[in-house]
Amino acid sequence: MPPPADIVKVAIEWPGAFPKLMEIDQKKPLSAIIKEVCEGWSLGNHENFALQIADATNFYITEKNRNDIKNGSILRLTTSPYQTAVQLHERIQSSSMDAKLEALKDLANASRDITFAQEFINLDGISLLTQMVESGTDFGDLLSFTLTAFVELMDHGIVSWDTFSVAFIKKIASYVNKSAMDTAVLQRSLAILESMVLNSQDLYHKVAQEITIGQLIPHLQGTDQDIQTYTIAVINALFLKAPEEKRQEMAHILAQKQLRSIILSNVIRSPTPINDEMAHQLYVLQVLTFNLLEDRMMTKMDPQDQAQRDIIFELRRIAFDVDCDPNNSGSIEKRKSMYTRDYKKLGFINHVNPAVDFTQIPPGMLALDNMLYFARHHQDAYIRIVLENSSREDKHECPFGRSSIELTKMLCEILKVGELPSENCHDFHPMFFTHDRSFEEFFCICIQLLNKTWKEMRATSEDFNKVMQVVREQIMRALTLKPNSLDQFKSRLQNLSYTEILKIRQSERMNQEDFQSRPILELREKIQPEIMELIKQQRLNRLCEGTCFRKISSRRRQDKFWYCRLSPNHKVLHYGDLEECPQGEVPHDSLQDKLPVADIKAVITGKDCPHMKEKGALKQNKEVLELAFSVLYESDEYLNFIAPDKHEYCVWTDGLNALLGKEMTSDNTKSDMDTLLSMEMKLRLLDLENIQIPEAPPPIPKEPSNYDFVYDCN
Repeated sequence: MPPPADIVKVAIEWPGAFPKLMEIDQKKPLSAIIKEVCEGWSLGNHENFALQIADATNFYITEKNRNDIKNGSILRLTTSPYQTAVQLHERIQSSSMDAKLEALKDLANASRDITFAQEFINLDGISLLTQMVESGTDFGDLLSFTLTAFVELMDHGIVSWDTFSVAFIKKIASYVNKSAMDTAVLQRSLAILESMVLNSQDLYHKVAQEITIGQLIPHLQGTDQDIQTYTIAVINALFLKAPEEKRQEMAHILAQKQLRSIILSNVIRSPTPINDEMAHQLYVLQVLTFNLLEDRMMTKMDPQDQAQRDIIFELRRIAFDVDCDPNNSGSIEKRKSMYTRDYKKLGFINHVNPAVDFTQIPPGMLALDNMLYFARHHQDAYIRIVLENSSREDKHECPFGRSSIELTKMLCEILKVGELPSENCHDFHPMFFTHDRSFEEFFCICIQLLNKTWKEMRATSEDFNKVMQVVREQIMRALTLKPNSLDQFKSRLQNLSYTEILKIRQSERMNQEDFQSRPILELREKIQPEIMELIKQQRLNRLCEGTCFRKISSRRRQDKFWYCRLSPNHKVLHYGDLEECPQGEVPHDSLQDKLPVADIKAVITGKDCPHMKEKGALKQNKEVLELAFSVLYESDEYLNFIAPDKHEYCVWTDGLNALLGKEMTSDNTKSDMDTLLSMEMKLRLLDLENIQIPEAPPPIPKEPSNYDFVYDCN
């Protein structure tokens, strides 16, 4: 008979003794189990002992996590978290430098466990570490492990960041401000400053007083990508938490310090490939930079403001090379008539008072800013577009004013101006780091594209929305290719003419074409189960290869990893913790934990997952919610996942549902079904090309009057 569900067979180690094989009753109190283990080795004071997972993590077993113990687990009997905390608290105050260094190494390692961290913090351990830092007597490895332990302890969210003194902040800032500093110390110091800024508005002001952009810039000019990543993260944090009125000032300082060109030269165009965390920080910086446009985007034009009206006069002057002095000769009526005619040529909706066109928000005054930039910095192209369309009388003129306003609005939507950066996004565009006025240059390229597409479509004013849809598609397709420069983006657009867009649409339509004749529909229904079985096998094969998952914490760069894969016979899920994400597959025998597929009761997704119901900003992030899923097994026990991306999420939820005999409902399954079904249909119908397939089968002829038409072989 199988053992009871509450009995777990494990091995327990004790230094200097042979490991013991024993059965743990999960219904018994943990203290009683520890007492039993201690008595087996004749150890007294069992309350001073605890059990740990015998792996690289060394996490303590508690009443909360004891259900994670699986059959075959290896545990270790060790001193209790309280005793260990007391010992380390004393050891790190040793007068011997060697003993102190070893103690700090042990503390940095042990602090990853929240059970130990709670005990050490209760002993006022955080204050002891901050005092050691403030004293300034430790350097090199001593200081590095002190800061590492501090970061690990703070990562658990037990202690508020608001409790730290100005002296501590000044000391951490001094490590960042020094030109030559130990790499590990610098990395930890940058991480601490970022956390301070993000977690406390009060600390933001204190850190901002100690750190200047000029002191951070040199760290970007090295070759260590981790240091560069942490540096950009601190800049992003200062940018994000700065009051609105100071963000423009900070952006001006960043421009003066040539941050963009330094990042372009030393990071984006560096020989070292950009990792995911660096890509995320560059994406955040890109978003925060574009968000500076939000104020102008949401500002309406005041028709009575003469300075704003002068910008429109300037557009008219550059286009038609006329004197825009309102006091020039001629009657008022004549001047008004002349202005109305010119504003119509410029393509404004309101010919009498074009200022009214800029009262729509978004894009507000940002559209006028873009138009003026185009007119001044690309004057030949601006004049050509305006004059080319103003001289047409066949109703095919492209209205420059209206187009610019709608295009600016579209570009703001594409770049999500005004939205906060997403937690897991890495979608930065190198071309936006190649110019100080990248948004304006982006507009200048796109307005010329719009004019070109308008002519290719031979559009009239009634086709305005159709043209804008095509232009959006052209821009999105070019951006998907991630051009390295604005010139490369421009050349990509040259290859995406209206004719090419029509070909692409036609090709996609052909690939997705759904024949409606009855024979075709019957053939589809016949093929569909075969295709679904093929998709199912692919999903299960991917699960057998396995995936590396993140254990997301409040600080993204300190994430740990774990690996999960399905056994080749599809009966067991093998999983276990890893120090880093592997390049290839992880063998089954190196994954200590197992979960029989037969024990799985359900697959839960999104906000219903238990690990998504925890408090914290990260847990509530929309993108994390979309990647979360859990496996329910036994009695209310869960194996919790956060997929690295949407594709892996679909693969795993599909595969797990397939194992449970349930329907695979992910977006990827629908897409794969459409693609494979379309391909299979086309292959089977290849011989019928150019043959008309009737809507209904031909009628069955009447039975013959006799059956005497059989051929006699003799």
